[in-house]
Amino acid sequence: MTDRLIDLFANVLNVPASELNEDSSPANTPAWDSLATINLVLAIEQEFKVKLRTQQIMSMSTIALARATLIKLGAAGLA
Repeated sequence: MTDRLIDLFANVLNVPASELNEDSSPANTPAWDSLATINLVLAIEQEFKVKLRTQQIMSMSTIALARATLIKLGAAGLA
């Protein structure tokens, strides 16, 4: 079974999904820079049909935190 969120991050960051996990962050993922963050936000909003507020974006410093935010917003297929 594939993980939609990991796959999205892998696609946007242009890294293999196998290199990412719940603890992946800008601190330990060189491809995750400020431009990538913008592209991730756009991709997340489009893929999961949500609108993220600035505070939510700022809190998504790991894939796990992004997942938690999306679950709170009712995005499907993440739990």
